[in-house]
Amino acid sequence: MIVVAEKIGFPRTLAEFKIWQPEDGYKYEWNDGELIRFIGMNKQHLKLIRTLSRLFLRTKAHQMGGELIPENDVYLSGIQMRRPDLAYFSAEQIDNSDSDEEPIPEFTIEVLSSNDQINKVEDKIIEYYKAGVKIVWLIFPEQKAVHVYNSRKNVTICTDTDICSAKPVLPEFEISVVELLG
Repeated sequence: MIVVAEKIGFPRTLAEFKIWQPEDGYKYEWNDGELIRFIGMNKQHLKLIRTLSRLFLRTKAHQMGGELIPENDVYLSGIQMRRPDLAYFSAEQIDNSDSDEEPIPEFTIEVLSSNDQINKVEDKIIEYYKAGVKIVWLIFPEQKAVHVYNSRKNVTICTDTDICSAKPVLPEFEISVVELLG
């Protein structure tokens, strides 16, 4: 849901947004002056997140200090802050987090629910690729499908026993849809 920033107490600039603490129980993203309200992951996604987190623990990237972080603020540009459901940050990005440069994850995961509007999700994918993200997974739990984007034009739709992969970013991060979504 897009919120008009003119409401009292809502930030009007990205600088205000960065220090703003919403008091209404919602989470927000920022897109070029647009405040986007959303509901974070829900309890139905707990098993999914646990499965993905445990899968990540077996990767070389994890052994080298990388992390798969849930709902972290990602500043894609000077005018956009998005909060992917999960984002992979390398050890180097984490170690350099004290710098002024905003780390861009190479791999993001969005878990879609019935509240998500597909055109808004497509906008996010465009923004992710413009910022340098290399792999995007869109997980559709209700439909038991995963759309694996290697670019905006190269998309694999995985169902059933199809293997979803985060290659080349995380070569060992592979799982079938059945293992992931039951």
